[in-house]
Amino acid sequence: MADLTLPTRPEPPEGAEDVWLHCIECGHTLPPFDGVVFTCPECDGLLEVRYATYPTFADFEGDERVWRYAAALPFEEGVSLPEGGTQLHEVPRIEESVGVRNLRVKHEGMNPTGSFKDRGMTVGVRVAQELGVDRLACASTGNTSAALAAYGARAGLETLVLLPAGKVAAGKIAQASLHGARILEVDGNFDDCLDRVQDLAERGEAYLLNSLNPFRLEGQKTIGLEILERFYAEEGRFPDRIVLPVGNAGNTAALYKCFRELVQSGALAPGDVPKLTGVQAEGAAPMVEAIREGNAETRRWPDVETIATAIRIGNPVNAPKALPGIRETGGTAVAVSDAEITDAQRELAGEGVGVEPASAASLAGLRKLADAGEVSAGEDVVCLTTGHLLKDPDAAAKAGSEPEPVPNDTDDILAHLAGKDVDGGLLGRLRRLL
Repeated sequence: MADLTLPTRPEPPEGAEDVWLHCIECGHTLPPFDGVVFTCPECDGLLEVRYATYPTFADFEGDERVWRYAAALPFEEGVSLPEGGTQLHEVPRIEESVGVRNLRVKHEGMNPTGSFKDRGMTVGVRVAQELGVDRLACASTGNTSAALAAYGARAGLETLVLLPAGKVAAGKIAQASLHGARILEVDGNFDDCLDRVQDLAERGEAYLLNSLNPFRLEGQKTIGLEILERFYAEEGRFPDRIVLPVGNAGNTAALYKCFRELVQSGALAPGDVPKLTGVQAEGAAPMVEAIREGNAETRRWPDVETIATAIRIGNPVNAPKALPGIRETGGTAVAVSDAEITDAQRELAGEGVGVEPASAASLAGLRKLADAGEVSAGEDVVCLTTGHLLKDPDAAAKAGSEPEPVPNDTDDILAHLAGKDVDGGLLGRLRRLL
């Protein structure tokens, strides 16, 4: 049974009867839209959105999209493309080889810009409108920049993205560029870019929409709501475990918040809370290090490297929210190699689910934990895949099969398919003689 720290219900600050911001470190509260703020003005701790009431599943209405869950969000509607409603894919061959009772893949690459980031942006850009800001900004390994550029364009707001030079997949840069964002390539890694964006935000030059922004995570918690609703509809029970890639740990924090709010409302029993299991690449694994060593916080990794560019992050800003989520749900964290990630990417593609490398980390981590006996055969598991394979076409091409050159002749093509050496065979020799 999960032992969750449930959201407290202090008196809301003046002017914020229904929704407010709460510091997870010192407990300070403040109105949600009374000025631009990203961290606690008292202690610089992380902020979390709190509500006067928390919904049950009966409060959710409409199509299976993010705004179906308006009762759990700060607005009735947002800047929408629309987003959400991604499917739980069955992957029977992988399920059998891993050896769990049920395995589903929640493919967030089917969102409008090809990643889960759209869920956070539909809420975050709506907040920016409420605050009256005119410039949005983010640091990004690629997916955040693509989503922010698209939603900023939809809202008619200027968008600025800071990317680590030479470290972002071409597909993601192309998206941000076409949607009209100003792209600044920084001589540094993602964490350096985030430092610069925070500086710009603190100087009032831009509205930050990385997952440090607590409203971003409100949209992302709808991933958890969709998983629980859909899995229960299909299986008559909730999943035992959700395995997800971890970069800045925003999704881990968001799902943890989702579960806590459902337990608070009585919609979810503590014993039904899925175990949150985080997966990082071996070359960028500060969360795994903290979980394995029992540390209360992560150590910043100054040098990170992995083929999984979307999780190439050495200083996960949401670790203070995410570490309790893994521990209190009875989950764990595991690091996987780039080779294991690529193998998992190929496996998913073999089931028709095309994902970028970071997404495949979830399956790679599940397989590693199952092989080690840390995931039992009787478990119902959902793997979260966070981005579409076309986000990183170069990595997809390297993981896929090589093109096979053949002559412009049907008989030669059939001979090739039969495994015959066309150039050195009878057909090839006759063709050269003629």
